[in-house]
Amino acid sequence: MPLSATRLKHRFTVEYPINASPKILYPYLASASGLSHWFCQDVRVDEGRYNFIWDNQPHYAEMASHRTNRSVRFVFLDENKRHTPDANYLDFQVDESQLTQEVYLRIVDYSEETDTIELQEMWDSLVQKLREQVGG
Repeated sequence: MPLSATRLKHRFTVEYPINASPKILYPYLASASGLSHWFCQDVRVDEGRYNFIWDNQPHYAEMASHRTNRSVRFVFLDENKRHTPDANYLDFQVDESQLTQEVYLRIVDYSEETDTIELQEMWDSLVQKLREQVGG
């Protein structure tokens, strides 16, 4: 039985203000070169699939949807690079307040990780690296 069938999934959502325009921020969320600056060790695109490398281990995903300067979703594949039911995914959504002109990054992390404190600390650290990259 696959691991995902035996473990419950957790949807973790967090939002951060970012002092950068959506046009500057989006390439850091949707391109392999942008993601490798802040998100993981390296990102490669192999046959249209994104290969996220953490601790020298590959994790394959497909960009399931995107709206330029607005949002991107990565759905993770199994070790054979195939889709699975109830797959892990990451959503990055860029929102801009029309009233205040502030830009926010909303992250949805859907995975087996259930430790909310650990997830919060991980995303705080990653977004801090992102802010350093975009100057915001």
